[in-house]
Amino acid sequence: MRQNRQQSTFIILSALIVVVMGFFFKYYTGPAHLWFNNYGAAVFYEIFWCLFAFWFVRSQRAVTQISIWVFIVTCILEFLQLWHPPLLEDIRATLIGKWLLGTTFAWWDFPHYLLGCALGWLWLKQLQGISNAKKSKSET
Repeated sequence: MRQNRQQSTFIILSALIVVVMGFFFKYYTGPAHLWFNNYGAAVFYEIFWCLFAFWFVRSQRAVTQISIWVFIVTCILEFLQLWHPPLLEDIRATLIGKWLLGTTFAWWDFPHYLLGCALGWLWLKQLQGISNAKKSKSET
């Protein structure tokens, strides 16, 4: 139980770091701001969703599946940006809707989604390793 609590703490801290960095990139105004705003923030978006899913499903096997599913779902969301029914437009008109669903389709988002999911996978492996290291220590 203690390992699970410690892992939960690391997940929360990780999510906070990722959210802060994602917003920093999204609203950065310095050199190369267009890349940071449009694509760099997408990397943190993917990592966040990997962490979010890992909060609920923490098995070793789930780490890879989470990264794959986050990539698939965000790619579907990207393609949904080509579709403009009134309901989706109403959601996208809100700030949270814009953050979660996006507003403009861009092919260049896909490699950044892939990078974010790969980094998310590495991040989850590290979090899983923390839990496994604590378990093996307590078993000896």
